[in-house]
Amino acid sequence: MREQLLAAEKVKAIDWRGGVLYLLDQRLLPLEERWLAYESAEAVAEAIRSMVVRGAPAIGISAAYGVALGVRARLAAGGDWQAALEEDFQRLAESRPTAVNLFWALNCMRERLGRLKPGEDPLLALEAEAVAIHLSDREANLTMAQLGVDLIRKHQGNPQALLTHCNTGALATGGFGTALGVIRAAYLDGLVERVYADETRPWLQGSRLTAWELINEGIPVSLNADSAAAHLMKTKGITWVIVGADRITANGDVANKIGTYQLAVNAMHHGVRFMVVAPSSTIDMNLESGDDIPIEERAGSELLELGGQRVAAEVEAVNPVFDVTPADLIDYIVTEKGVVERPDAAKMAQLMCRKRLH
Repeated sequence: MREQLLAAEKVKAIDWRGGVLYLLDQRLLPLEERWLAYESAEAVAEAIRSMVVRGAPAIGISAAYGVALGVRARLAAGGDWQAALEEDFQRLAESRPTAVNLFWALNCMRERLGRLKPGEDPLLALEAEAVAIHLSDREANLTMAQLGVDLIRKHQGNPQALLTHCNTGALATGGFGTALGVIRAAYLDGLVERVYADETRPWLQGSRLTAWELINEGIPVSLNADSAAAHLMKTKGITWVIVGADRITANGDVANKIGTYQLAVNAMHHGVRFMVVAPSSTIDMNLESGDDIPIEERAGSELLELGGQRVAAEVEAVNPVFDVTPADLIDYIVTEKGVVERPDAAKMAQLMCRKRLH
């Protein structure tokens, strides 16, 4: 399966070349494929904040490269460069509050900074750490893809209909994808009849990104309004809802793109299995439950406008961009460390004690 996925790889969103970070501008897809170059931590933070790059793993990877760029600039400026670098860490940490991968990656970079040996080149060391974070995410996705396919095959070996929400593919990660990586692998294994992709308002990640990725790989996909999901579960024979995560707490509660919670409620009502696919870097054992997760709210204009043109009445808008799905609505959490069935605090703690499977 690993070799099949490697051979099928067509999309990437992050590229590090010659000490410059290149990001595929996801705000413009699928109409335009434009790569933007970043050479400072401040610029990377703004890219994260403005949604040039999105998806929890991709945000963390980009932030790691942002730290490497910050090291280069601070060294060139002279003086106490490590103290000055704290400003870059802070700016990157404030770019998005919900995705814990961001803070995990920054902590990895900070720990590597603390392990510098006398005479070691800090720029080379921090750049290598960022590259390692990037490559590790790709490998984790390959492992999760296989684990997820095994679950799908275990319950039903025939081609089936799957539903997904937001974008969890190569665009949102270091490569291949989390939930979409499982769907890709399932298709290669002959287990997918059709994928139903929620449009995912208000940024339309499903319409613009997930559909684009699946079409490029020849995977049968139909786009639907978010509010059509329950009807599709009732009428289209959907067997799995497969989603990613931006943060998972110690008890197995999952924060993901707004609309995920209602999918889980509908899935339970219709007897549809619910799978969350995310690397262990998404798990925040410092938070007891989903009630502790900071939920990002973005500007109401994202709901009130379309392409900069007002389309709504003169009304206030509430725009939370994540919600929390309680653990008791989740059938499986799939990570590169293994699978948790019907997650709870004890099972999550046991998972985090394991080593990676790859």
